[in-house]
Order: sequence, then structure tokens, then C-alpha cells
Amino acid sequence: MDIEASAKLELVDKFCYLGDMLSVDGDADAAVEARIRIGLNKFRQIVPLLTNKDVSLIMRGRLYSSCVRSSMLHGSETWPVRKENVVALQPAEMSMVRWICGVKNENFATASRRYTADVQNTCVVGLFMTPIGQ
Repeated sequence: MDIEASAKLELVDKFCYLGDMLSVDGDADAAVEARIRIGLNKFRQIVPLLTNKDVSLIMRGRLYSSCVRSSMLHGSETWPVRKENVVALQPAEMSMVRWICGVKNENFATASRRYTADVQNTCVVGLFMTPIGQ
């Protein structure tokens, strides 16, 4: 492909390439934000299955891991991940895990740190997966 000398190219700060957000500074912030949105959209699509009490918690965990988590972490092996990126992913994942396990946000907001750890251990272990960042 030959670009003429008179062709004008637009200079942008970030752009989408093969489904991944790339930014001019080379960090993964834009990619993490985009992937969190994609994961939440995928979660909304299958939330009736993920919250169905007739489906075992292990099966719901496998479904979450294969559909939602994989779409959230797609391409993450190429990200220059910093602690801030992991910190951004963890609350998104934990809110979905709490929803799957039936823990209400009102209960969670008033809960102690120990309760938070209990919910995380029970749900994440029950869902058969390792929390992001560990």
C-alpha cells in the first residue's frame, strides 16, 4: 500500500486495534477499562443462568469463568500490567461474584472486613476459580 505525501493522517491518543484499546503512552489503562465494560456486558447477557439457583454453584462458576472472565481478560497477556490495573479489575469481578452468590449490595456495604473475606472465600472457592491478582 502506498500512501501519498499529500495524505493526512489523524493523530489520536488511543484507538481500538483487533478489539484491544491501545494508547499513545503504552499503558494498559484504556484496555482494562474496555475489557471491564466487555465483561460486564457479557455478564448481563447471561445473568439469568448465573443467578439460577437450580444450577449448581460450581457449574455457574465454570460458566462465569468461560464466558465472562475470559472475555474480561482476553489479550491481558500483552498488557504492561500495573497494580492500578489489577485494582480496577478486582471490584468489577467481585461485584459479579457477589451477584452470582446472591449477596446483596446493602448487606455488603455494611459488612466487616471479615465478612468480606468470608464472602470472597465462600463464593470464589465455590465458583471454582482464583481471584484476579492472586
